[in-house]
Amino acid sequence: MRRTDTCGGLRPTDIGKDVCLQGWVRFSRDHGGVAFIDLADRYGITQAVFDPEDLPQGIASAPIAEAMKGFTRESAVSVNGTVRKRVEGTEDARNPTGGIEVLITAAEVLNRSAAPPFELGDQKEGVLPNEDTRMKYRYLDIRRTDMIRALEFRGRFTSLARNYLESKGFLDIETPILAKSTPEGARDYIVPSRVHPGTFYALPQSPQLFKQMLMVGGVDRYYQVARCFRDEDSRKDRQPEFTQLDIEMSFIEDIKDLQELIEGMVSHIWKGLYGKDLPTPFPKIGYREAMERFGSDKPDMRYGLEFVSLTDAVKDAPYEIFKRIISAGGMVAGMRIEAAFADKVGRNNVDRYIAYAKKAGLGGLTWMRCENGKLESNITKYFTPEILETLKQRMGVEDGDLLFLIAGPWKATYEGGGVLRRKLAEDLELVPKDVFQFFWLIDCPMFETDPVSGRRNAFHHPFVLPENDLDAEYVGGACFDLCLNGNELGSGSLRIHRPEIQREVFKKLGMSDEKIESDFGFFVDALGYGAPPHGGIALGIDRFMAILLGKETIREVIAFPKNKKAASLLDGSPEKVGDDRLEELQIMTLSVEDLDIPDSDEE
Repeated sequence: MRRTDTCGGLRPTDIGKDVCLQGWVRFSRDHGGVAFIDLADRYGITQAVFDPEDLPQGIASAPIAEAMKGFTRESAVSVNGTVRKRVEGTEDARNPTGGIEVLITAAEVLNRSAAPPFELGDQKEGVLPNEDTRMKYRYLDIRRTDMIRALEFRGRFTSLARNYLESKGFLDIETPILAKSTPEGARDYIVPSRVHPGTFYALPQSPQLFKQMLMVGGVDRYYQVARCFRDEDSRKDRQPEFTQLDIEMSFIEDIKDLQELIEGMVSHIWKGLYGKDLPTPFPKIGYREAMERFGSDKPDMRYGLEFVSLTDAVKDAPYEIFKRIISAGGMVAGMRIEAAFADKVGRNNVDRYIAYAKKAGLGGLTWMRCENGKLESNITKYFTPEILETLKQRMGVEDGDLLFLIAGPWKATYEGGGVLRRKLAEDLELVPKDVFQFFWLIDCPMFETDPVSGRRNAFHHPFVLPENDLDAEYVGGACFDLCLNGNELGSGSLRIHRPEIQREVFKKLGMSDEKIESDFGFFVDALGYGAPPHGGIALGIDRFMAILLGKETIREVIAFPKNKKAASLLDGSPEKVGDDRLEELQIMTLSVEDLDIPDSDEE
């Protein structure tokens, strides 16, 4: 190849070297016949200069000048030249190549570019073009330094993960993309079969069943950077197609084995990415404690604003709202905002947070403020002095502090409180930058009950090993989550490896024998052929990358994502299919007018 160096590789030690650079014209400037070109590629930017007065003897300037007429912005070009020191005072200390430039001695347009629809040079935050425009021209958006660095970072992450897992004896094995549709929580994408008319494959929501059957097959240790698909609304941390690091291992009987493996892998990755040691083991917190302290099963523990249970402290207060909630089995909890931050929450702001709390699913929000040693608000008259003093002591209240009290059914109220907690932390600027807090969520239930339908659902999925009798009032699951900065990175568990237990769990979830056989018969049969004790975990790579790189959405760390409406503006998918194709597949479609499809921009 002609290219001798990249646009990010030259340094003052290369002065005098003859080079050939190839890349894209990011900017060009003409200073009275002397042309300056910022030549960019994936690796960086180098300034190239066409100066007819400085050309070596025997090199004509006219052909170079003619070729450079085609050096329009973002055209692919090739230049030959000599590395020289920049004129003193014109160095660019921000750029690794900023101490040198290349004097052009030959130039060629490899492919002239049309006028780009937006600026590709490094942009200040907040001035990027509309996201849909960037998605439509994603191949140009990827040229931006920030996008390239994100993709490089992602590549290093997966490479380090592979190296670590393979050093521990894990095999990289692909599992099917076309498979049977099985209920795993979200909606499947289904694919019609031409060979078997009227039947459908499903795209995998995860490789769960196949990786467990690999354990039955004696693989022992498996991993895969797996592409997964879920037909659900796009959000900041969700995409119709996403990537997870999928792991499964045999002959383990304690979740600690999995946790220690992941801690070792993440530490290895951390050292490779940042050159720093990551403290391990990660802290652990139980599901119930996380909900009652932070209002979330994936809490951000980098700041305070923790909830304190107050149910027993206010149960005898003559406040009818609390009395009614507690008598119905509900709870009351409080959050303290220290005086230094409470000053930013005036009376009008309190009303706004009350309105926000209702949108977050809370029935309401009660408040009190400590002034001159006393709790004051429009409801303190409903509390005895003794109860108010108990609240102060229980919550460590000092003068100027503001209290928010939440009340209602246990789970829904803590979840709504957790949403309010995050909002307060953002508004009060309590979330620290560049701090990464990993932890394990443990002691999770096996089942949870839908508050509306009353239906019993699996807390994680129905393949988790139950930790006690399935007929008990509370059944714990041998499952856990890895969390980081208020986000769930992945879920893991020990798996059921005995067919009779798997069938019983399915029945506890309301499945009939016929339904079990229809949906999971092949899998249950496989467990009956000596399936070993095993377990695994899957980590969301897109979400992991977005957190580490400080991105608002996972779309910023995916090369070709779908937009907020799950559409690809780049290639126009999804799109209608011709009648001949539909006839071949024996499929009939309804017109859009016949369907009631909500339009959602929710993030």
